[in-house]
Order: sequence, then C-alpha cells, then structure tokens
Amino acid sequence: MVEARWNGARIAHSDETVIVEGNHYFPVDSVDAAVLRPSGTTTVCPWKGTAHYYSLHVAGADNADAAWYYPDPKAEAEAIRGHIAFWKGVTVS
Repeated sequence: MVEARWNGARIAHSDETVIVEGNHYFPVDSVDAAVLRPSGTTTVCPWKGTAHYYSLHVAGADNADAAWYYPDPKAEAEAIRGHIAFWKGVTVS
C-alpha cells in the first residue's frame, strides 16, 4: 500500500499507483477529494502533455499547487490518465 500524507493527514492511498519519473500517480478515486482545491496553474511536459494542478487544504492549512494531473495525456503517458501525483512537502511512502 502506497500512501500520500500532508499536514498530519493521509490524503491518498492505493495498491495501484503508476510510477512515472519517480512519482507515484494515484488513481483519482484513491485520493480524498475533500482536500483538493482547483488551481488555475498549468504546465507543459513535452512527452506527457499539459498538467493541471490542485492545491491542498488540510486542517486549516493550504499547500498551493501540491498535486497535479494530466486530464488529456499524450499517448506515451496514457497510463496516468485519471491519476493524481503530489509534491511540495507531501510525503509518499
């Protein structure tokens, strides 16, 4: 079981993460949707496509753009469609 934790809370857990470039991508249904806040941030990866971001809100604290996902990944990254990854202080173990 792989889990993601931030600010004392488990925000995701799954036995079915997809690892890409050292990052665990969690199936969207394994992530606590209550902690996600939409963000207007996007970035572009040449081989995965355009990433969109969520900020996290846990126990009254915010972590801007700490989660990302690819709603329409390029063919080479199709395995991460419907998955979310974390960074910016989120512990994945």
